[in-house]
Amino acid sequence: MMKWTIATLALLLSACSSQPQVSYYQLPSVSTAKTSSAAIAVNSGKQLWIENVTVADFLSGTGIAYQTSNVKYTIANNNLWGSSLEQQLKQALTDNLNAQLNGWVVSAQPIGGSSDVDVLRVTVNGFHGRYDGYAVVSGYWILQHGSQILRRPFDIELPLQKDGYDELVHVLANAWQQEAVQIAKALKN
Repeated sequence: MMKWTIATLALLLSACSSQPQVSYYQLPSVSTAKTSSAAIAVNSGKQLWIENVTVADFLSGTGIAYQTSNVKYTIANNNLWGSSLEQQLKQALTDNLNAQLNGWVVSAQPIGGSSDVDVLRVTVNGFHGRYDGYAVVSGYWILQHGSQILRRPFDIELPLQKDGYDELVHVLANAWQQEAVQIAKALKN
């Protein structure tokens, strides 16, 4: 009888002490072009400063967001962003635009030495998984070129091919790259 009590007590204590595994995620680099570490001479003088990428309040925490109904969201406790989502989105956008805009200097920091700098501001209202198996990336961006201002909304929904946070992060990164392509097209026009 004493053996069973000790075994049961040990089992209960081990069950109580086990911690759920915490996973951290970074957006993968999905740029198709390889960036060179060599200096790039830009003769055209085309420059873009990504001034900021801001996210909605529910996205600003460390947990990955998931929409569980048309009005309800949950934030993961054990599947977390490795660094702030705003920082990751800004860096990924900078990398993707640098790869797509040959002859341009795209920077996440203010660019000095020229008054002819385009300024990009992005607001992300959705960057999450959804209950119907889609990844959602939505918001709008504002591009300022001299006295001209262009504002464009975006709303991208891509299906997940399998379950899990790894898949969700990859599909979200692909959707973010698709929006970078649209921004690059607007800059080229």
